[in-house]
Formats: sequence, C-alpha cells, structure tokens
Amino acid sequence: MNAGLNPATTPFVEPAYGSRSLSEVVPAVGAAIGVKHRPEVVPGGLVLPEAPAYVVFLVDGLGARLLQRHAEAAPYLSSLLATQEPGTSGVPSTTATSLSSLGTALPPGAHGLVGFTTRIPGTDRLLNALTWDKSVDPKQWQPHATAFTGLRLNGAAVTVINKREFRGSGLTVAAHRGADFVGADRVGERLAAAVVASRERPSLTYLYDGDLDWTGHRYGVASAQWLQQLVMVDAEAEQLRESLPRDVRLMVVADHGMVDSPTSARVDIDRELVLRDGLVLMGGEARFRHLYCRGGAVADVAETWRSVLGDRAEVLTREEAVGRGWFGAVEPLVLPRLGDVVVACRGDLAVVSTVDFSYEASLVGLHGSLTADEMLIPMVVD
Repeated sequence: MNAGLNPATTPFVEPAYGSRSLSEVVPAVGAAIGVKHRPEVVPGGLVLPEAPAYVVFLVDGLGARLLQRHAEAAPYLSSLLATQEPGTSGVPSTTATSLSSLGTALPPGAHGLVGFTTRIPGTDRLLNALTWDKSVDPKQWQPHATAFTGLRLNGAAVTVINKREFRGSGLTVAAHRGADFVGADRVGERLAAAVVASRERPSLTYLYDGDLDWTGHRYGVASAQWLQQLVMVDAEAEQLRESLPRDVRLMVVADHGMVDSPTSARVDIDRELVLRDGLVLMGGEARFRHLYCRGGAVADVAETWRSVLGDRAEVLTREEAVGRGWFGAVEPLVLPRLGDVVVACRGDLAVVSTVDFSYEASLVGLHGSLTADEMLIPMVVD
C-alpha cells in the first residue's frame, strides 16, 4: 500500500461546492474581468485578482498533494501552491465530471456528467463520457447553458484551446459549448494560441493539457516517467506566464489527483462473483463505482459489497450519497444516472472487472474517489 494511505485512518475530502471547487472558477474569473456569466448570480467564495483577461490552464491529473510531494520537480507551480489554498474536485474526481463543472459552473448533480461511465436511463447501456455515444444528444444530456456561453453573451471573449480531435465531441458540446474552439495538438501551438486569445479584452481563455494524466495512468505517479512529465508541465506553465502580457492573469488548476493501485490492492468482481449478485450494470471507474441493481436488490447489493470490502471502501445507497452532498443538489433528470449503490474506494483499493473493463488492468494510476490525493487540486493565480 502507498505510504500514508491507511484506509482506516485517512478521511475523505468533501467537495467544496460553493466556495472553492471547479464550479466556482469561471464565475470568479468573470467577476475578476468585470463580466458575470449570469447577471442574477452572486459569485461564490472564490475571489480572484482583477485583470482585463485571464488564461485558465487546466493540467489533467495534477493533484495538489502530488505537487507538494514533488515540489523540487515543479519549482514554479509549487511556489505558487505554497502561498495559495488548494481547491477541490467534485465527486467523482474524474475528468469528464470536473471539466463539466468548470465549463458549466454547476456541481455534478446539476450538469449531469456524474462519472466516466454512467447508465443511460431506460437502457442497459453505459455512456462513456469521453468517447460519447452518437445516439445521445449532448445538449439534452446537459441542457443548461454553459458559463462560457454566459460570459460571451455578456461581453467577454471566450476561447477554448484543446486538441483538434476534441472539436465537436460530445463532452466538448456538453461542457464547453459557447466558446470559440481553437485546435492545437502541440505545446507550442497551445501556448501561441493562448497568447493571441489573451489579447482580447475582457476575455477568458481556457487551455487543457492531458499528458500528465496519461502518464500517471500508464506508469503511475511514483514513476520516473510521471516525474519527468511533471517537470515538463512546470516548464510549460512558466513559459506560458512569461509569454503572456503582464496585465493578463494566469490561473492553473487541475481536474483531480491520482493514486497508484498495485495489483494486490485490486478486487475483481469477476473473481469475487458474489459482487455481481443483483447487478444489472456496473459503471463509474475503478476508484468510484456506480452499481445499477435489479428491482428490489439495492439493500442486498449494498450489504454484500460492504461485507466484502469492509473499511477499504465507503459503500452508500444513492439516497445516502445524495444526502451527504457528494454531487451537490441533484436534479430529477440526473438522479437515475447515479448508481443505486455507489462505491468510493479508500487507500489504494480499486474495484475492477476483467470482463467489462479489461483495459483497466493496464492502468497503474487511478482516480475517482474522495481521498486527499484525488480530491485536492491546485487553484493558483500568477
């Protein structure tokens, strides 16, 4: 087990909705540049320095605890984190959920992207939020106007800079529609596009880098490969700051952190077959599972999973998880997308399926749950 990840002694980090979560970033930037995304909305507890333009740089997988742990590899970013309070991911702490919270300024229970894979209500199919399903209209799945749209309608220039393959994707439409999309596959392209976009006043430019997350999944956050990628991300962020006009503020955030899960810490439901009893579907991801149950089986499923996993996970019914506020206020449209039972892993546990999610066997670093390593994220401004 990773150092410091004793499941019996490590408390979960609750999402800081309304104060310092990803849902507050765009409204706070809007207030700082003098443009509200919705005139009637009062910004939450996140207050940012005033500036005519902001560039928000999201580094996928850059947990605050990981950055603190490896400060020597990222002197620029760690120096900012040392003097500024971290924020939190939402629940689950996963990319699709977090990017949607940032783009919509809503908690997961409102925007409805409540996991990496979630049940399409009325079917026995899962929606993969990253690859999407062409039969699902992203504007119906996430019907709220985005915060990007609101800023633009109220006078700000809003630009999203991301890989070309993400233009028009289901997740982009659901979470980031309303912004000008600039396709840029290489670091130099992204930085140059951000500099150009930041010249608009007032403006918000959003920039995404997914390489650190990919490296963590493939090699783990304890690997030399991940550490070298962190060095490169720090250099990228510093170069971006140096390239931007001085009156433009740079804000660096992340969508989640990551935990390495060794094979010995994994529970495979295709070996522990009792865990399949009463299930129609299993969604989510290895650190945070949505369990969709047969009629009348919810209590039995919850009890079985609690007895097998013990203190290695928090097993809650849908009602219990909603009552804890894990997803924020949950809208009726979103409720059936949540598992009848949800499983949040502690320590370095992962719940996998060699049949349904065979690719997970190749992943070392994982995320999705509510441990500090996954939930706490940098939310720093320079």
